Amino acid sequence: MAIDVENMRKRIVDELEVSRSARALLDEQTAELRRSNAELEQFAYVASHDLQEPLRKVASFCQLLEKRYGDQLDERGLEYIGFAVDGAKRMQALINDLLTFSRVGRLGTTETEVNLDATLDAGLANLATAIEESNAEIVRPQQPLPQIAGDPTLLTMLWQNLIGNAVKFRHKDRPPRVVIECRPGTGDHDGEWVFTMSDNGIGIPAEFTDKVFVIFQRLHGRDVYAGTGVGLALVRKITEHHGGTIRIDTSYTDGTRFEFTLPILARGAQDAARPPALEGAHK
Repeated sequence: MAIDVENMRKRIVDELEVSRSARALLDEQTAELRRSNAELEQFAYVASHDLQEPLRKVASFCQLLEKRYGDQLDERGLEYIGFAVDGAKRMQALINDLLTFSRVGRLGTTETEVNLDATLDAGLANLATAIEESNAEIVRPQQPLPQIAGDPTLLTMLWQNLIGNAVKFRHKDRPPRVVIECRPGTGDHDGEWVFTMSDNGIGIPAEFTDKVFVIFQRLHGRDVYAGTGVGLALVRKITEHHGGTIRIDTSYTDGTRFEFTLPILARGAQDAARPPALEGAHK
């Protein structure tokens, strides 16, 4: 018995040492992560201030140069000025999109019970001009969208980028039509809402369905479609930040169909979020 007790004591001591080592390693990794985040914050500050100011000056002075001396420049000179202004503006757009991408889940994000219909309304309002000009049709689910736990600003950006992509990459022979659907998940998606957003646009070839979610990856030249290549990467990051996933349904061939998931709000949280009038109606 004494031998067994001694062996047990040694085993407990060894496990305690392992636990202490693991805790020390975790503390070290946490400190490193904090340091890395601080450096990233500093980069974000520099990018949003120090890097953008020279770009604004380049664009501004090139435009002044064109305005004051435009009548003395030949066609090639004016073209060069146009290239310089366009390059500065595209660099500003890239910096702004990169900052937005890097801030998801880190700065100013909140978690509350979010009405997805309200975030969809906000996203559509931000796209109102593009929707009107393209004569796009947005078909919403017949039933109200659910409430989930998340950040309303990020979820608005999710809808805005997905629907904006559908409008941008529309088919030349027909106006855009976007159909949004929602259902409770089953099987692997049990405990999640499954959303689909289908359009009748130009579609995405199956071999590029993963590439489009990579930041700064583009399938078309800038002369064909404007943009920085951040939109769908941002959509994936927002979805994953909320505990969901996103993919492209390659079985859909009439355009592009995105399928994404978001966790179902826990029952207790749903009851707490329900207005008092509805609670009375259920009694």
